[in-house]
Formats: sequence, C-alpha cells, structure tokens
Amino acid sequence: MLTHYLTVKTAGSHEIIIHKSRFIAHVNRAETEEKAQAFIQSIKKEHWNATHNCSAYLIGDNDQIQKANDDGEPGGTAGVPMLEVLKKRGLKDTVVVVTRYFGGIKLGSGGLIRAYGRAASEGIDAVGAVERRLMNIVEISIDYTWLGKLENELRNQKFQVKDIRYSDVVKIEVYVESEKTGQFSDLITELTNGQADISYGPRVYLEIDVN
Repeated sequence: MLTHYLTVKTAGSHEIIIHKSRFIAHVNRAETEEKAQAFIQSIKKEHWNATHNCSAYLIGDNDQIQKANDDGEPGGTAGVPMLEVLKKRGLKDTVVVVTRYFGGIKLGSGGLIRAYGRAASEGIDAVGAVERRLMNIVEISIDYTWLGKLENELRNQKFQVKDIRYSDVVKIEVYVESEKTGQFSDLITELTNGQADISYGPRVYLEIDVN
C-alpha cells in the first residue's frame, strides 16, 4: 500500500464549448480496470447520441494500468492527451471520459489535442483532488484529568482526532501516519507520565483536500 497518493475527490462532470463543439468531461475514481470500464460504458450509454466518447484511465500503485481510447477521433488526438493530464497531475486510480457533440467546425489534430486536454484538465479542476494518506487509528485511554492537556497538545501538533468517547475513562481515537506511530506513542506516554493506555487499530486512508 502506498503511504500517500493523489486522486480525484469525487465523481462529477464539467462542460466547455470550443468552436461550437460541446466537450463534457466526466471524472471518477476507479481502483480496478473493471470499474473504469463500467464507468466508461455508463457514459456511453447516457450519451449514446454523442459524436465521440473518448476515455483514459490510470490505475495502480505504480500506474501499471494505463489506457487511452480515441473513440473515432484521429489517432492520438483525444485519449492520449487526456491520459497525459492524469500523469502530469500525478493522479492515481482515476478515469476520465470526454463526450464530444460536434458543432460543425473541424479543429484539426492540434486543436483536438488541446481541446481534449483542456476538457480533462478543467473537469478535474471542477471535481477537485485529494491526497490520500495512510494512517493508523491509535486509541488513547486516559483519566479525565489528562483530557484538557492532551486535547491542547493534539491540536497544537495538528493531529486529527477521529472520535472521543466518554465513559469511566476517556477514549480518544487519533489518525497517525503509519511511519510515525512510535513517535506518537512516546509523545503520549511523556505527556501523561505513562498513565495512558495506547492501542492500535486498523490502517485507513485519510483524505485531505489539495484544491
């Protein structure tokens, strides 16, 4: 598992007009090629009467799955520039489909490359991107007397609290970067004079907006 990577924030679409042609970018996450293909087919079904539904996706920790499809546009003028946008942005597990409704004015190869690249780029801007960071959920059990001090320190050091539960003791769940759990445990032990019980939960990805 990657300790961090970029992907799109959510599914969405964005339309631009270039020389009377409509270019509609549809963007989504896809952790597998099957999901990417299913998304592409759903857009083709929705826009069955479009002139073209061109697509590109980039999947895998090492970008091992890369596909670009021009869907009838001249070779290399649609899918490839869209794929290049994904690469330049450093996005993983992302699929984009650009639907074109021809407006009667031919763009030429250079114009098509610019149009599909721009449509993909603006579509990604519209939905936004996130950084997914691999975190351990660390649970701290403390007496109520330590709560204020611990909350202040967590806030000062910008740790993100997942949950706080109150019973006979206070249990605080904190997101901690996987490679920093040892340092975090040392910090909590020092702050509470060794009076905190610390346990480690599952590893999960925390999403942080980047635009």
